[in-house]
Amino acid sequence: MPEMASRTPIGRFAQLIQAATQVFLKQGYRRTQMSDVAEAMGVAKGTLYLYVESKEALFDAVLRLADQPTLQDLGHRLPLPTPATGDTLREVEKRVSEEASLPTLIAALGRKRVSGVQKETEEILRELYAVLSRHRTAIQLLDRCSEDHPDLAAVWYRTGREGALGLLTDYLKDRARRGLLRIPGDAAVSARIVLETVTFWAVHHHFDPSPQSVEEGVATDTVVGFILAALTEE
Repeated sequence: MPEMASRTPIGRFAQLIQAATQVFLKQGYRRTQMSDVAEAMGVAKGTLYLYVESKEALFDAVLRLADQPTLQDLGHRLPLPTPATGDTLREVEKRVSEEASLPTLIAALGRKRVSGVQKETEEILRELYAVLSRHRTAIQLLDRCSEDHPDLAAVWYRTGREGALGLLTDYLKDRARRGLLRIPGDAAVSARIVLETVTFWAVHHHFDPSPQSVEEGVATDTVVGFILAALTEE
């Protein structure tokens, strides 16, 4: 089996990841069976075990490879082994901490003098949109499977979403206090409106069963422009 598996075409592995991603997104983790993935891929159920040892191994691979333009070397010969307890959680924690740091926003919070708050805010919004867009499939997977994997979802909610929300709230409070931005009420509520608006268009819009047809660049520019107008125009 190991020798046969080592010669398994990598292109078929890519098809497996794509098929499994769609099934996990549709059904969640608990309801998804290997037979469901095999049916979506158009192969016999036993074929899947040339690539992964278990559903746990498949879900781990899907999370690791979600949103990647090309398959990355996972460091294992096929079939991929069932991950050790905590391995998937540590991978999600690593990815969120590395990718959700929002350096432009953090730099702005440390800035004593601000020249050009509109440009500064636009850069922050575009950075946030880009980060969310770059990881939209993984975010959607964590949302969809949160009931079955609350520990994984908690990493995104606590470190990713709540971290970004806290930074945005601090930014809006500071710039409003300086008289540079206009927020129509509570800073935390305003920050949540900003974050949820960006998240919808960068992430959830793409998984809407009846999405509005709009080019990504147009959506980005419109969302950023809309929020900027709300925060800066009288």
